[in-house]
Amino acid sequence: MNLTLHQFDEVLAVCRDVFIKKLQDYGAAWRILRPGSVTDQIFIKAKRIRTLEMTKDNKVDEGIFPEYIGIVNYGIIGLIQLDLGDVDSVDISAERALELYDRFVAESKALMEAKNHDYGEAWRSMRLSSYTDLILMKIQRTKEIEANDGQTLISEGVDANYKDMINYAVFGLIKLHFGK
Repeated sequence: MNLTLHQFDEVLAVCRDVFIKKLQDYGAAWRILRPGSVTDQIFIKAKRIRTLEMTKDNKVDEGIFPEYIGIVNYGIIGLIQLDLGDVDSVDISAERALELYDRFVAESKALMEAKNHDYGEAWRSMRLSSYTDLILMKIQRTKEIEANDGQTLISEGVDANYKDMINYAVFGLIKLHFGK
């Protein structure tokens, strides 16, 4: 488990660095996104990963690794948007965005630790393509919840699905970065 925590932190540092650089380039322009648009952004990333996995044909000079980073960062953006609500213009500083980023990374990591304990690090024996499929399934669930105005009868909400997507993407990043 200590290895997983170390690897989680290492790949999250890469994701955070990308987030910081994009904040410098664009500010927190994503604040205008409604939750459904964030879900669609994650869908685009996951769908591209699945296409690359299936076709092995890459016509854009970016591979799977950056797409998993995008899923992590959009998942965190989704959690921020759920927490703050969407707005019509940027209303937070880069510093505040990073505070929120770190808060939701910590929450996602705590969830990963709990599930990883209970499941005995089963993710390490899974195929990379399974993470992609599980993310796509979580996106479908999230779209259904969003279509029902966030109401569920028995299931977890959108926030839990975003955290699961983040963690599956982190597992993919760990496998790609560190190998099996």
